[in-house]
Amino acid sequence: MTMKRFATALRPLCAALLLSTAALAPAAALAHQPTADAARTTDNPTAHPNFTVRVVGKGQPVLLIPGLTCPGAVWDETVARYQQQYQCHIVSLAGFGGAAAPASTDNLLLNVRDQLLAYIKTQKLQRPAIIGHSLGGFVALWMSATQPEAIGPLVIVDSLPFMSAIQNPNLTAEMAKPMAEGMRQQMRRGPMPAAQQRQMVASMITDTARQTVAARWGRLSDPGTVAQAMYDMATTDLRPDVARIQQPVLVLGAWAAYKQFGSTKESTRAIFEQQYAKLPQRRIEMSEAGRHFLMWDDQQWFFAQTDAFLQQHAPAKTKAKAGARAKNS
Repeated sequence: MTMKRFATALRPLCAALLLSTAALAPAAALAHQPTADAARTTDNPTAHPNFTVRVVGKGQPVLLIPGLTCPGAVWDETVARYQQQYQCHIVSLAGFGGAAAPASTDNLLLNVRDQLLAYIKTQKLQRPAIIGHSLGGFVALWMSATQPEAIGPLVIVDSLPFMSAIQNPNLTAEMAKPMAEGMRQQMRRGPMPAAQQRQMVASMITDTARQTVAARWGRLSDPGTVAQAMYDMATTDLRPDVARIQQPVLVLGAWAAYKQFGSTKESTRAIFEQQYAKLPQRRIEMSEAGRHFLMWDDQQWFFAQTDAFLQQHAPAKTKAKAGARAKNS
């Protein structure tokens, strides 16, 4: 398989991963930085040099992991919705969206995975739920497959266990390495030209204001870090590993952005079903019109799906409190 054919095969999802995951809130939302909750356990940032965490709200813990090139501010509206009932741990990865690049990109996503698992243990979080978008969803799956007993329910937003096998399910991680290495080398040279980036972002994000912000944050991300993150995803096959995940998983998929590549809702869903076939407790839902960045593009649907899922799989004591609140309201 040539590099050109490989790039063509990955184009629909790679375009989304590279660009629309850089979408953030509008400028007003970016200026809003909620303060950390006073009840937060003391953190030691030096223990996790590959990311920072901001904690907002009270209640059952939820980790929010952004996608490629995104800072944690991408979750501002989600946090605003959930901070009254959940303690939101908002992750920002080093090298993305203007944050300083990590000292080393060796084993980048593996280090992110292990540091997040250590963070959960150190902070004594009891089976936190995780909401992960794109790269963040991939990391959430990897965390859960590694230590299933430490993680609660997962909400995976438009992400797959092995992106390289989108069009060829027989592709292995080893087979993907030469092509992924070529992609890594090209990406390390820097971002694509601004005009081309804007055009691609426009095909992935509906709102024009967010398209502008997306391009800006993409340019602020460290090319070497972005390149390594993409390489790690392209050469890590989690399809067999998801069989170890013990908790329920809600997978939210997008397909509307891929119409231009000949995709349909049915064909895109088939890819999701195939990739998640070994995941025991899965529910896959496809947005009708939202593009890759579902928490912005189809926000009402995203919140309806996520609200119901988190409430359904909340710990018993949390459900009891919610019931009491409803009764007294």
